Amino acid sequence: MALAVVFLNGEVSVSQGRDAACAGAHGAVERSLFLIEDGDFLLRNARITIILCLLGIGLGILNVLGTPCFVVSAAGERVALVEARPELPFSIHFIHSVQKTPVLENLEIRRERDGFDLLSTKYQSFGVGLPFLAEEGDFRQEGDYYVFDHMHRHFPQLQLRTGVGTRLTLNIAGREYRLYEQYAPGTRIDLYIAPLYRALCR
Repeated sequence: MALAVVFLNGEVSVSQGRDAACAGAHGAVERSLFLIEDGDFLLRNARITIILCLLGIGLGILNVLGTPCFVVSAAGERVALVEARPELPFSIHFIHSVQKTPVLENLEIRRERDGFDLLSTKYQSFGVGLPFLAEEGDFRQEGDYYVFDHMHRHFPQLQLRTGVGTRLTLNIAGREYRLYEQYAPGTRIDLYIAPLYRALCR
């Protein structure tokens, strides 16, 4: 004698004989339909999870590519590329082309990351292009050097040139770039802020 115990919609049904066989078959169909519906649900969830993960990865990549960067380029090639952190300090060293004395300029990236601020200049003798007016900053003398502090001149970007005997050198994020050793006199050096994707394409 056939005996079937079928679970339907949370209820227990017991049948015997032919009814048991029918009930068993019906129960199997119900269980199959439940498994199919459950499988579809899991598949939909998996698809949603994958889509959300891909969107997250895409947004992360866009965020990285949009990061403002401090770029130094010369002769069509990239010399330096660092993250443009607000108030990141850097310096420019050179020998004055006329006075033949050393000059040190201290700058930083603006808080808005839209350019640079010249903070101070240190030099040994007055010459063309060097600050000398009281309104240009706080002037003082340190031994053999003259110093202008608190200048806060804003530059959206900077263009420098290597020259004969000028020994143009940059110090950025603890690294020294002796541009006068790498590039011929007269080479233009560009310093600017740009998103990473643009900096990589130049």
